[in-house]
Amino acid sequence: MTKMTTLNLSYSPPARPNALRQEQWDEARSVFPIYLALAKQLTIEIPFPPDKRHLPEKPDLETFSKLQTWLDAMDQQVLVYQLRHLLQMTTLNASEAGLCALIQRHLRKPSKTNMDRDKIDFLLVQYFALCAPAKIYHKQIELDDVAQVMKPVLGEVSTAPLAWCEPLEKMIVSLRGFRTFRDMLKTNFIDQGRKVKETSGKLFYEPSSLIAFVRFNFLLRRTLIELMHADLIAIRAGLSQLDAAAVRTVNCQNFGLSSAEPLAKVRQLADSWKQPFQQEYTERTVNEAFEKLLALRSDVERALERIAPKPAENDAPLTSGPSHRGAAPAASSARLVSDSPKQSEPHAVLDFESCLEQIWEQLISVPPTRGRSMTNVKIGNARILMSSWEVTAFINEDSPSAEDLRRAVVARALVTAAIESAKETGNATGIDRALSIARIEVSRLQERVDVAKQAKDTEAAVNLGISTKRLLSALDEAEKL
Repeated sequence: MTKMTTLNLSYSPPARPNALRQEQWDEARSVFPIYLALAKQLTIEIPFPPDKRHLPEKPDLETFSKLQTWLDAMDQQVLVYQLRHLLQMTTLNASEAGLCALIQRHLRKPSKTNMDRDKIDFLLVQYFALCAPAKIYHKQIELDDVAQVMKPVLGEVSTAPLAWCEPLEKMIVSLRGFRTFRDMLKTNFIDQGRKVKETSGKLFYEPSSLIAFVRFNFLLRRTLIELMHADLIAIRAGLSQLDAAAVRTVNCQNFGLSSAEPLAKVRQLADSWKQPFQQEYTERTVNEAFEKLLALRSDVERALERIAPKPAENDAPLTSGPSHRGAAPAASSARLVSDSPKQSEPHAVLDFESCLEQIWEQLISVPPTRGRSMTNVKIGNARILMSSWEVTAFINEDSPSAEDLRRAVVARALVTAAIESAKETGNATGIDRALSIARIEVSRLQERVDVAKQAKDTEAAVNLGISTKRLLSALDEAEKL
């Protein structure tokens, strides 16, 4: 039987002006669904029975005191990795208002612990990832970009470089040159970033400092995900080639298994591999997790070498050559995209159905790791970032809003691919057609968001709203060309 944790509810707040109490109550109501989900996940006692969990707009003093006491006690018990896991695994991560209120709640604490600081650090990055326009996901994000996105939370912030944040900037410059996980593992960037944060003291909470940390954390995480995704693509592509060659076992001694592991088991290992961010992590644990991934790739590539014919003089080796971030790191893994006849001509004008099929094929071929908040697909020369609910709409086609979400992603992909083609070739003829399709979809999606709101389907309304917002950002970029 699961042990229930009981919290002490003996809090008596000092008298506050009604306006201030109402402001605090509104904030508490916004974060209550997140704390409620955390309590259920961690089996912590909830002092409100199920029929009292729809909080009123105006509280009585007893209810106000009871809720504030419980929230404060939860803050002391919930660890940052538990909060991270909840937000990255549920649609609560898609609530802009909830994240904003949670950040403000922690920032306003007069006395902050190291745990509060780490939660603020994480939540700010989550907010940025949720609210940043799709068009800046692929660029080298600057402080001004972060300040603009974070304005609803932090207000107007100076982006003048801070001398004590210089180590973060140097690490960001180095990130641009990484091509493999091995490059990353030669550094101790996670530990260095943590040390800069820990030695900053109260300076960490200055808005300009928070902007610098959001940028560093987001770019570091983006690089890790891109490199990880590239290795997983290489592993799965290699396993497909082994299967086609009737190879049934792989020597996985580098990974720590036997010399004859069934191919199906190795594929299951790759498909179930999780990011090392869903539990409390350190430089050591992250490095160990990624070393295991590299060891698995090494085992698969060694098996490929045994069956590969000797390459002709002008042929590139199957598993050699430098990796390119965001693309498959070896020739074998690159074929996952390039072997498709629909993608062999990146500048060809795509139609709606063929684009949808390409996205679907890539998601099925390379299943996203559970818990990852963003997944990449490639259409022509454009990389499209998909949120977890958008991926689910393709994989699980029976969800109520799946069709609408698929159409939103395809329209965004068509516009983004047309933009990239125009930039590379100077020919913008494909943009008009993509814009025409996208504008129709925007109108349709906005209607669907209204329908979801009227039906009180909050999850569908939020997800559709964010996907529509990203499509509008792509439209805005295309119309400027």
